[in-house]
Amino acid sequence: MTRQLWASIALMVSWAAYAQQTSAPVSAWGWDGEGQLGDGGTTYYSSTPVQVSGLTGVVAVSGGSYHSLAVKSNGTVWAWGGNGEGELGNGTISTYNSTPVQVSGLTGVIAASTAYSHSMALESNGTVWAWGDNIYGELGNGTTSNYSATPVQVSGLTNVVAIAAGNDYSLALKSDGTVWAWGENNDGQLGNGNTTNSSVPVQVGSFTGGTAIAAGGGQSLAVKSGGTVWAWGNNAVGQLGNGTATNSNTAIQTSGLTGGVSVAAGLNFSLALKNDGTVWAWGSNAFEGSGFGIASGTPAQVTGLTGQTAIAAGSYHVLTLKNDGTVWTMGYNNYGQLGNGTTSATTTPAQVSGITGAMAVASGASHSLVVKNDGTVWAWGWNGFGQLGNGTAPFSTTPVPVLSLTDVVAVAGGTSSGLAVKGDGTVWDWGLNTIGQLGNGLTMNSSTPVQVSGLTSVKSVAAGTSHNLALQANGTVWAWGNNAYGELGNGTITNYNSTPVQVTGLTNVVAVGAGQFYSMALESNGTVWAWGINNYGQLGNGSTSNSSTPVQVSGLSGVTAIAVGYYHSLAVSGGAVWAWGYNAFGQLGNGNTTNSSTPVQVSGLTGVVAVAGGNYHSVALESNGTVWDWGDDNDGQLGNGIEGTPGSFTISSTPVQANGLSGVTAIAAGGYHNLALTSGGAVWIWGWNGYGQLGNGTYADSTTPIRVSGLTGVASIGAGEYHSLASLTPPPPALSISKTHTGSFAPGQSGVYTVVVSNAAGAAPTSGLITVTETWLGMREQHLHAQRLLGTRPRFRGDHCDGIRGR
Repeated sequence: MTRQLWASIALMVSWAAYAQQTSAPVSAWGWDGEGQLGDGGTTYYSSTPVQVSGLTGVVAVSGGSYHSLAVKSNGTVWAWGGNGEGELGNGTISTYNSTPVQVSGLTGVIAASTAYSHSMALESNGTVWAWGDNIYGELGNGTTSNYSATPVQVSGLTNVVAIAAGNDYSLALKSDGTVWAWGENNDGQLGNGNTTNSSVPVQVGSFTGGTAIAAGGGQSLAVKSGGTVWAWGNNAVGQLGNGTATNSNTAIQTSGLTGGVSVAAGLNFSLALKNDGTVWAWGSNAFEGSGFGIASGTPAQVTGLTGQTAIAAGSYHVLTLKNDGTVWTMGYNNYGQLGNGTTSATTTPAQVSGITGAMAVASGASHSLVVKNDGTVWAWGWNGFGQLGNGTAPFSTTPVPVLSLTDVVAVAGGTSSGLAVKGDGTVWDWGLNTIGQLGNGLTMNSSTPVQVSGLTSVKSVAAGTSHNLALQANGTVWAWGNNAYGELGNGTITNYNSTPVQVTGLTNVVAVGAGQFYSMALESNGTVWAWGINNYGQLGNGSTSNSSTPVQVSGLSGVTAIAVGYYHSLAVSGGAVWAWGYNAFGQLGNGNTTNSSTPVQVSGLTGVVAVAGGNYHSVALESNGTVWDWGDDNDGQLGNGIEGTPGSFTISSTPVQANGLSGVTAIAAGGYHNLALTSGGAVWIWGWNGYGQLGNGTYADSTTPIRVSGLTGVASIGAGEYHSLASLTPPPPALSISKTHTGSFAPGQSGVYTVVVSNAAGAAPTSGLITVTETWLGMREQHLHAQRLLGTRPRFRGDHCDGIRGR
C-alpha cells in the first residue's frame, strides 16, 4: 500500500548576521518625570482631572506638597502620594503610593488637613491626631522625632472643631473660639508672642471668637464670629494684609475685611471668602509670571468670581467652588494644576473643564482635588509622587519598552533623557528638552523617541546632565544641548544648541564621554581630550580654567577606555586606571579625598578593560569579569554589602570588589546606582532605588548586586542619573519555508524531499540545526539530525531518513 509522506520543519539558527534586518527592543525603568523612559506617556502631571482610584463615599479632601488625604463618610481616612516621612500614616516608609491606602487606627474622623510633609485628622470626639514629619514638633505630642508613620494624639487638645496644617506647623480651633498652635515658629506663626518652636499646643495670644482657620507657608489666618479676618506670622510680601511687610508673632487684624466666612493660605499669599460669595486676596501674586490679577499688602477683590462657596490655596494657585457645582482656578500652572488642559498661567479665574456637581475642593502645593456629589474624588496637576491617586506616577520599578525603537545597537542615559543609536547610524533621543538636549531643533519634551537632526553614520553616543555627544564613523564628534560652559566644544559659550554642532579640532576619535557641563574624547592614538567646565580640574590639563574647545589631558598615553562622572574623569591605560577632578568622596581612588587637576593612578587595579563614572563614585571592569567600585557609598553603590546610614558620610577612597559578580562583559553607572551585563545576557544592578531604577519591582536600595527580573538576552546597557536602560538582542527574523517532493513513497522506496529556508529579505541563513518530522498517515516518527548547513535536502528511504546530503 502506498502511503503519502508529510514533513514539518523546526529550526534553530545563529542570527548574528541578521541583527540589522530585525527589531532590537529597548527597555527602560526608573524615574520618568520628563519622559526619559520613552514609553509614550509620563504621568508626571495631568492638566485635566483624573479620578482617584477606588475612592467612594468621600466627604472631604486635603492636599499637601507631595500627598493627598480623603475622609470617607464612614469616618476613615485614606492617603496617597509621597511617603518618605510616613505622611500616609499606614505604618510604612516608602517613596510613594499612587493609589489610596487607609491611615491606620483612625475612626470617627470628620476632617483632615495636610501640608508639606505631615498630616492631621480631627475625630468627632474633638481630639486631634497627627502623623508624618516631626522635626519641628509639628505632630504636637511633646517630641521632635524625625517622623511618625502612624497617627499620634496631639497632647492636651479637646473640643476641637477645626484643624489646619501649615509648612512644619499646625493649628487647631476649639469650640470656645480659641486657637492653638504648635511646631515651627521662626516667623511667629504660632501667634503666642515669641518665635520659639513648640512640640505641644500653645494658645494664640488672647485671640477669641474664632470660627475658621488656615495655615500657609509661614502665615496663619483666622476668621472671627463678626466676620473680621486676623493674621499672624510671616509678612515679608504682605500676606498678613495689614499694609506692612513686618512679621507679627501675635494676631493682628487684616485691613478692611468684613463678612468673612472662611480663609485659605498659599505659600506667600492669603485668601478670604466673604458671605456675599466674593473672594479677596492679598500678599504676593507673582511667581514666574503667574498671578491673581492683584498685588497688594491689603485685601483686594478677585475679579470675575461671584457665588463662591469654598476656597483653597496651593503654593501659587487658587481653587474656588461655585454654588452651581463648578470649580474655578487661577495662578501658576506649570504642572497643569489649573485643570484647563494647558500649562499656561492665568491671572483671571477660569472654569475647570469637565467638573460638575462638585461639593468640596482642596489644593496641594501643585495639584488640585475635588469631591463630587457622588462621593468620588478627582485630581489634576503634579503627580511626581502619585498624589493624583489614579494608580500612576512617573516611575516604573520594572522594565518597560521604549516605544517605536527597533534595530538599536547602543544606548546611553542622561539625567532626564535617553539616547539610542540605530543600526542605520541615526540617533534617537527622548525625555527632557528644555535646552535642546533632544537635538531635534525644538525645546519641547518628548516621551517618545525623536530623531536627532542631521546625524548619520553614528556608532556611539554619550549623555551628560544636559548635553549629549555623538561619535561618527569618520572619527568626528558632534554635540548638542546646554553650552553655558562650552561643553559643546565648538569654541562658543551660548545658552544651548538644539541641533548638533561639530566639536572643533577632533579627528580619529574612538570613544566619547559626557558629564556635568563637560565632555571628553579618546583618539585612536591613545590621547584624551576634554572641554567645558573645569572648576575641579576635571579637564585634566593642570588648571581649573574652563575651555570651549578640546584641551589635551596631561600625561596620558596609550589610553584604551574613558569614562566621565559628575565632576571627575577616568581613563584606562595598560590595564591601570587613572582619575582626575573632584575627589571629596574618594572617587579618584588613590586613597585620599583631595581634588586633582592632573591624572592620578587608582590604587590596586590591574587588567582593567572598562570604566564608568557615577555622580560621586567610580566603577571598573577587569578582564577576569570582576567589578570594582570606589567613592561614595551612602546608597550601597559600591556593591560590597555596606550602606551609609542617614546623616553619615560613607566612602571608600580605594577600590572594593562588588560582591558575587563574575563573567561581566559591560558596566554602566547612574547617579547613585550601577549596572553590570554578564556574558549570558543577564543584567545585575545595585545601589540607590528611590525611583525604581534597580528594576526589581521595589524602591528598596540594594548594597549587593541583584538580577533585574524579566530581562534576558540583553545586548547593551546604559544608565541615567535616576533611570536604567537595556537594549535587547534582536529576536530571530521571520523565516519562510518552501518544500517540494516528488511522487508517493512506498516502504523500501527512495525519494528526494527538498527544503529551502530563507528570511524576509530572501537570503538563506548560513548555519543552524534542522529538525525533520516525518508523518505517515496514521503513524509518526521524528528524527533529529546533526547541525549542518541549511538549504540541504534530506534523502528519505522508506520510512526512515538516511541522512542530510548537500545539494
